[in-house]
Amino acid sequence: MEESQEKVIIVEGLADKKRVNKIVSEPVTIICTNGTIGLSKMDELEEMLSEKDVYLLLDADKAGEKLRKLFKKEFPEARHLYIDRGYRAVETTPYQQLAAVLLSANIDVHLQYLNP
Repeated sequence: MEESQEKVIIVEGLADKKRVNKIVSEPVTIICTNGTIGLSKMDELEEMLSEKDVYLLLDADKAGEKLRKLFKKEFPEARHLYIDRGYRAVETTPYQQLAAVLLSANIDVHLQYLNP
């Protein structure tokens, strides 16, 4: 069987990164945009992310939607993962909910986060 490409999850903040990192049980790279992203950073990311499976896990707010639009334009092949709008932010989404979102994208998670 062919080795799958490296997975990269893009989140907004450090708290998001820590939360996702705790749940994921396979080696993934988690990149923080720190809320906003400039053109030079986007160019840097384009170079770094070519040939990788890119997932976007952004907040369900205006800033998150703005980032999502930008990534849709620059990385049309990226998979968009969505949290329930009621939680608004990745960092406040319950572990169980995040684990289900990640698992639905074929990202391995620690099983204890799937149980209520």
